[in-house]
Amino acid sequence: MDRALSARIFHLLKKHYGVPDPSLRYTGLYELAVSVVLSAQTTDAQVNAATPALFARYPDFARLARARIGDVERIIKSTGFYHNKARNIVALSRAVTQRHGGELPSAREELTALPGIGRKSANVILSIGFGVPALAVDTHVLRIANRLGYVESDDPLRAEEALTSMIPRADWTTAHLVLITHGRALCAARAPRCRECPVRTLCAYARNNP
Repeated sequence: MDRALSARIFHLLKKHYGVPDPSLRYTGLYELAVSVVLSAQTTDAQVNAATPALFARYPDFARLARARIGDVERIIKSTGFYHNKARNIVALSRAVTQRHGGELPSAREELTALPGIGRKSANVILSIGFGVPALAVDTHVLRIANRLGYVESDDPLRAEEALTSMIPRADWTTAHLVLITHGRALCAARAPRCRECPVRTLCAYARNNP
């Protein structure tokens, strides 16, 4: 992979998909942070189905910080792993309330110190919520980075480093959204639809799997 090839790939992907909107539905940093934590190991659609009731009952960090875990579990059960997720979003809300005056911090180190937020989640919050260039690597992005030839690794951090070394900083957020959309639409984990892919002639995986 080199910068020229990377630029061609993303030109074609952006031409095909445009600049997709984030698929999580939220208003404000509180709802974004909670939704991102809930999105672990489930679909954004499942999260979007559960959060209206959650945010209606707990509209900010302060009120979610005072919630009973069992009450939260019942609301978010459909997102899966709801015991851990309920504990995390309540603990996250307490931490933001107690340590940061109820305002979500905008530094990666402070975000990753919060319960339930790892590097990927922090990158989503930074890029989508704060407009700070960051490229979050989820399972879709990791798979496509390997297939396109940016990296040969199952390590999300190595994939992030490879992608950000080739993609201009100003395009990191767009690249994250485009790659996720591509993974959902065509470049699936099983039976990718390579014949329909706008970058099939540039893709290492497609060349080796005609």
